[in-house]
Amino acid sequence: MADNSIVREQLAIGIDIGGTGTKFGIVDHDGNVLFNGEISTRTHDDVNGFINELHVELSKLIEKAGGIGQFKGIGVGAPNGNYYTGTIEYAPNLPWKGIIPLAKLIEAKFKLPVTLTNDANAAAIGEMMYGAAKGLRDFIMITLGTGVGSGIVANGQLIYGHDGFAGELGHTIIIPDGRMHPGTGKRGSLESYASATGVKYTTIELLETTTEPSMLRSIPKEEIDSKKVYEAAIQGDALARHVYEYTGRILGLALANAVMFSSPSAIVLFGGLTKAGDLILKPTREHMEANLIQVFQNKVKILISHLKESDAAILGASALAWEKR
Repeated sequence: MADNSIVREQLAIGIDIGGTGTKFGIVDHDGNVLFNGEISTRTHDDVNGFINELHVELSKLIEKAGGIGQFKGIGVGAPNGNYYTGTIEYAPNLPWKGIIPLAKLIEAKFKLPVTLTNDANAAAIGEMMYGAAKGLRDFIMITLGTGVGSGIVANGQLIYGHDGFAGELGHTIIIPDGRMHPGTGKRGSLESYASATGVKYTTIELLETTTEPSMLRSIPKEEIDSKKVYEAAIQGDALARHVYEYTGRILGLALANAVMFSSPSAIVLFGGLTKAGDLILKPTREHMEANLIQVFQNKVKILISHLKESDAAILGASALAWEKR
């Protein structure tokens, strides 16, 4: 039997679909995540199988919260999610290709209204309502995970563009003819360098092209990931620290371009790479400022999200459900 204090007011469901895992939660109007869970995104090549598993797991939480009658709706954040159409379109980091009518499919399964947006846009909304960007009207949210996502807020409004896809800073070209992005086929995008995947490839490149001693040389190439690079860096490994310096340089340059485009008061960084702290933040700040023209220098704060990593996109996605009704 659900606690009556939980079900006194209507609730919303927030779903955050990532390249590796999908997190979901039940959220009240005050931004409390009452129940949450996670499933793998990658285990289902067919989106219908994914939705079936999501329904099974979420239904358990819905019952704990007092049943389907307690809910306003469902908000979903997903890579290449289109707010206008409710579709995921050509997402390079997801197993489902082409155009997927995700909002309609979830709505049919759960019998609740569904609103979809880009996963980084959802995180930006969560940050604006409950986190480091609370009270800010002009900021950029950058998510540094498997990929690089972004949400741009100007004059208090999320920028969607004419087609719903504005704000893809992760796919802007930062190094012409640079590293190939396997998902998009484009060369030199920010995501190819400043993501957890980018850290891995930068490390492998340095191991292959230099003779610098490193504890990472004892690890098979296929087992290297950003976590192992971080662990080496905090132990003083020079090559691992060079990886973060290089990553911060690329990210700082990209942030400078973004600042000069929209003049935000802050940039909020969120996601796994931020856990490296000053290893990545110091070079990022330095290279952002170094690439800004004078009128923009020393004006823009770089903030780290203080929402739990599992909560920001869930909170933002759930806010879509309140907004829509």
